[in-house]
Amino acid sequence: MKKIVQINSVCNGSTGKIMSDIAKKAQELGHQTYCFFGRGNPKKDINCIKIETKFEFLLHALIARLGFNGRGSFLATKRLVKKLKKINPDVIHLHNIHGYYINLKVLFNYLKKEYRGKIIWTLHDCWTFTGHCAYFTISKCEKWKTNCKKCPNLKAYPREIIDRTKKEYKLKKELFTGLNNITIITPSKWLMGLVKESFLKDYEIKVVNNGINLDIFKPTYDEKIYEKYNIPKDKKIILGVANVWEERKGLNDFIKLSKKIDEKKYQIVLVGTNKKIDSLIPKKIISINRTDNQIELAKIYSISTILFNPTYEDNYPTINLEAQACGLPVLTYKTGGCPEQVPVNNIVKKNTNDIMKKINEKLECKILKNNSEQFINKYLEEYEKWEYYFLQKYPHHIE
Repeated sequence: MKKIVQINSVCNGSTGKIMSDIAKKAQELGHQTYCFFGRGNPKKDINCIKIETKFEFLLHALIARLGFNGRGSFLATKRLVKKLKKINPDVIHLHNIHGYYINLKVLFNYLKKEYRGKIIWTLHDCWTFTGHCAYFTISKCEKWKTNCKKCPNLKAYPREIIDRTKKEYKLKKELFTGLNNITIITPSKWLMGLVKESFLKDYEIKVVNNGINLDIFKPTYDEKIYEKYNIPKDKKIILGVANVWEERKGLNDFIKLSKKIDEKKYQIVLVGTNKKIDSLIPKKIISINRTDNQIELAKIYSISTILFNPTYEDNYPTINLEAQACGLPVLTYKTGGCPEQVPVNNIVKKNTNDIMKKINEKLECKILKNNSEQFINKYLEEYEKWEYYFLQKYPHHIE
């Protein structure tokens, strides 16, 4: 039995689900698991421990606006380290450590100077090796390869009003390099390629594609879905799904597309909306608020004609996998790891004429064996590898 700690900004959402799925499987195998998180609500079926109070989170978010991201939450991270020392985990698995809940110096001083177990770090975006941003695709910035400064992306998450990216980059490089027995894992080949150009390039880097539950995401036709969401049966459904709809997820592209389509033939349906999004989109677009019910989502995929995922910045989006597993072809841009997920013919240019042309074509699904259990097992295999390393380097560490 091993003691496994995972650390992530949230327990829910896409990265939170990855963390919780790994924890559940590890628990089933008899391992002792701890999931530390920064904000939001815990999951009831795993051992979730919140790192900081709401006040500490808000204070950290405030100082981050001033260019000090990762410098708040000092006492909260001290408490976390104290708990880690008490647990003495065999594996510490980092996910997103941005999100205003971790003091980078406190955590990484412990990881470098005191911790003697295995470190896994899954990068869900590019934040780890930049001076500020989680993505730089839209801004086409390459300063991260040498030294960030005069950031063109300050308004993007994590939003800042004062540019201290040169110092942030230097701090990250100092803290994140020189760790012992760490494996970097990326969900896509695209992100692995970027990591190999960054200051993290000397670490072992592996690709583990995100997986989905194929027992849930499969063709699941349910006629009641039409009535529940007032979706017309006599039209072809162009579906859009996002955890958070924003500019980088292509919301404006759907608005433009709604003006281009033949309304007698097509119906646009967006899943994952809220009141703010409803105020921005035309009323002729059917809006379905965010649902955590995956079975319901599979049913929505199953009655649709095509999933259009106009994401401008992304890593390895699971919605592309979910849709295809339900028999729904995916149309997307040449963004991040998306070309690794869909047939070549399903990559579309960023203009409405090309999009409409592709929508009218017969598109195929790419059969991907991204079963969530296989994906989790690859992580568990990585957890097992720590023992050989430390028997060689720290022969008295293991009793």
